[in-house]
Amino acid sequence: MTAAGTDPLVRQWIVDFVAETLRTETLEQIVDRLDSEIIGRVPELADRDIRRDLAASTHAHALVMLGGLTQDRADYPVPQQAHDFARTIARRGYDLRLLLRVYHQGHEAVMAYMTEILDQRQLPPDIERTVLMRLFDRSIRWVSTSVEELTDTYIEERERGLRAALNQRAELVRALLAGTEVDIDQASARLGYRLTGRHLACVLWTDESMPPGVGDSEIPGLLDRVVARVAAALGGTSVLTVPSGASALWAWIAVESLPARPPIPIEAPVRIALGTPATGLAGFRDGHREAIAARQVAERAVGEIGRVLHYPEVEVAYLAGADEAAMRTLIRRELGPLAASDGNSARLRETLHAYLRCHRSPDAAAKRLGVHKNTVRYRIQRIEELLGHPIEQRSLRLEIALDCAAVYGVR
Repeated sequence: MTAAGTDPLVRQWIVDFVAETLRTETLEQIVDRLDSEIIGRVPELADRDIRRDLAASTHAHALVMLGGLTQDRADYPVPQQAHDFARTIARRGYDLRLLLRVYHQGHEAVMAYMTEILDQRQLPPDIERTVLMRLFDRSIRWVSTSVEELTDTYIEERERGLRAALNQRAELVRALLAGTEVDIDQASARLGYRLTGRHLACVLWTDESMPPGVGDSEIPGLLDRVVARVAAALGGTSVLTVPSGASALWAWIAVESLPARPPIPIEAPVRIALGTPATGLAGFRDGHREAIAARQVAERAVGEIGRVLHYPEVEVAYLAGADEAAMRTLIRRELGPLAASDGNSARLRETLHAYLRCHRSPDAAAKRLGVHKNTVRYRIQRIEELLGHPIEQRSLRLEIALDCAAVYGVR
């Protein structure tokens, strides 16, 4: 048989389908659809970091599968991203059955998608039957090969002695974050970290595009080293870390006192989000929740907002951004002409933002912006003319709108 059966029409249809699907936008839409269907049936994967690893695995699998459809080969090499996903499942303490469910549901989602495509194209029955048989045969081989190899990867990860202790720690941390009642002294002893102290919660992750020379296997060690440097810079007395994915880490640093904006030494490709320092088990949970929220702001932000995000600085943007439509309405209503996307409007927004954050002081705002105080005064006068009312009349709403525009941009 040829690469796509003896019928040239079948062969050509598959070649055209693969070429069409490999277009970046089309492939990403398919990956998103498949992942959404899998997560809908396996809700444990809804966690942000696990979903990121699942997306990388699905994308890599799709490339391998599509490449094999037009060839005679029957083997389907399992991509590295799939092995990373299996290791994440193991590190997070989930049972092997969850990994098997993912591939079972993934296979069903793929076949459902292909059946839908064939129905839309309305192929002649003999061609449709041949294509479906080929897809079913290839997908069964793909799932069998993947499950066999990834089961070994999962077991190896789970059986490592150090990983056993790490899994126990991760399970305890998840229980603490979920609000499970525990003996705080016993939990502190098991974690090697004093839960009654003052904590700075951190969430670390890496850029989507990694710089040359940084391999996937090096990321966990890189994140651990970054946390150690941050703790040393802040005078931390101890650190608790829990991997949250192949390229993400949760951490808590025991601190005594911190400046309002502590210096955090972070370089590419690492990013870090921090909660508000707080005490006790409640502070342990609240700080982590805030760090997670700050990360969500970072990932939705338009433009560069820095590699370090402090939750108090983006709290308003996070809360207002929960309803996208309402937030956009707020920006348009409060900023009016200042919500335009041109450079002059951007300068006026930046000036007003600095002015309000500096407690209406032209001198302090000028120092923050690096301009003359008379420039600030002129711009404030111009801003009030454009707004049609004094700044003080709606200063709180203006500051909220400016916080959102600074993070999410204007349209």
